[in-house]
Amino acid sequence: MRLTTKGRFAVTALLDLAMQQSSNPVTLADISQRQKISLSYLEQLFAKLRQSELVDSVRGPGGGYCLAKELEQVSVADIILAVDEPIDATQCGGKENCHNDSKCMTHDLWAKLNDLIFDYLGAVTLKELVDHQEKIRKEQDVVPLFDMRSSSAA
Repeated sequence: MRLTTKGRFAVTALLDLAMQQSSNPVTLADISQRQKISLSYLEQLFAKLRQSELVDSVRGPGGGYCLAKELEQVSVADIILAVDEPIDATQCGGKENCHNDSKCMTHDLWAKLNDLIFDYLGAVTLKELVDHQEKIRKEQDVVPLFDMRSSSAA
């Protein structure tokens, strides 16, 4: 599968947006700073995400971006496809011309892998990713009542 930084950054940026969004739009500058993604690159990605109606833009002071759909309605596959990222493990891009202009012996294997990957990414929603990140944050914020290592045995 050829998932490049375009797809990875788009998923990361939308997850960041989903986690930061309350009633106020989120600026790309803020996402850029938190995720260490170039602002100009984010602008390109968000133009495509807006065209695919995954995000809405708000102009003016206090403007930025917000999700155009509920978290449960946006899958990782939706995000990757919105930025024109192919989910394809074949050499031929699905054209079946990978070996001397005909289908290679392993074409069906890679095509089936494509289907499995797409099904998996289509089943993972932004809501699940947000919930997972919030769970991780809660686990990291838990402070034990006492630390056995710091207590001295008499």
